[in-house]
Amino acid sequence: MKNKFMTFMALAAAGIFMSNCALTLPVNATSNPVGSKVGTAKATGYLGILFFDQDASIARAAKNGGISKISTVDIKQTSLLNLIVTYETIVTGE
Repeated sequence: MKNKFMTFMALAAAGIFMSNCALTLPVNATSNPVGSKVGTAKATGYLGILFFDQDASIARAAKNGGISKISTVDIKQTSLLNLIVTYETIVTGE
């Protein structure tokens, strides 16, 4: 009985720690034609507040993709039990 309970608890803990949620939302679109270039910038935070000087700005994403005319901007947020949160800015354009 004790062995089954410990197995159940181990599987439940593994399920909780392996669960995560990802959400991608549109932020902005311009009248520029959608280009073939894509730029991204990421910032990962711990406990929701500790980001340690990371840059996930639109400007950084555009620079990383070599984009001078931005067409669309999306934000992707991935969360692991709200302990580790990653924000990714995705920019498309030419």
